[in-house]
Amino acid sequence: MSRKRLSAEDRVLWSRVARTATPLPGKTLPAEEEVPSPPAATRKQDDAPAGSLFDTQTRPAPPEKPRPRKLDAPTREKLARGRLEIAGRVDLHGLTQEEAHMLLLSFLRRAYEAERRYVLVITGKGTSSGGRGVLRRAVPEWLSTPPFRAIVGGYEEAARSHGGSGALYIRLRRAGGRR
Repeated sequence: MSRKRLSAEDRVLWSRVARTATPLPGKTLPAEEEVPSPPAATRKQDDAPAGSLFDTQTRPAPPEKPRPRKLDAPTREKLARGRLEIAGRVDLHGLTQEEAHMLLLSFLRRAYEAERRYVLVITGKGTSSGGRGVLRRAVPEWLSTPPFRAIVGGYEEAARSHGGSGALYIRLRRAGGRR
C-alpha cells in the first residue's frame, strides 16, 4: 500500500492534534512543525480559503438546532380535544430540580427514540401562596438548552383538562430529520 505525503498544512495540523494526546510510557511527542510562510506578493490573508491555517479568524460555531417554538393553535386545539394522541406523560411532582431534569431528559429521549410525537409533562402549578412553582419555571428554560433542543421541536401550556398551567404539551422532533 502506498502512503500519500501530507501537505505542509496537514503536517502542522497533525502535529498539533498529536500534542493533545498523552504519549505512551517511554515515547515522546513529535516536534511541532512550523507553517511555511507564503510569499507576501502571492498570497494575502484575505485571500486565504476559509478554514485554512492561514485564516486568523476563528471558525464559526456549528449551527445549533433552533430553539423550540410554541405549538400552532390548531395542533394545540387537537391535543386539547383528544384528536391528536398524547403518546406519553411524565409527572415531575415532588422531585428536586436535579431529579426532575434527569427524569425529563431520559423520558424525552426514550419517547424520541420510540418515534413518539406528542407527550405531556406535568410540572405542577407550584405553591398555593401565589408563587410560581420552581419546576413550572425551570422546565421551559431546560427545553431551550442543547440536550433538549436536539429532540424538542416545540411546547405549549396544556389545556385545562390536561393540567392547564401546571402541564406542558411537548412536540418531539422526528428522528433522522424526517418530515
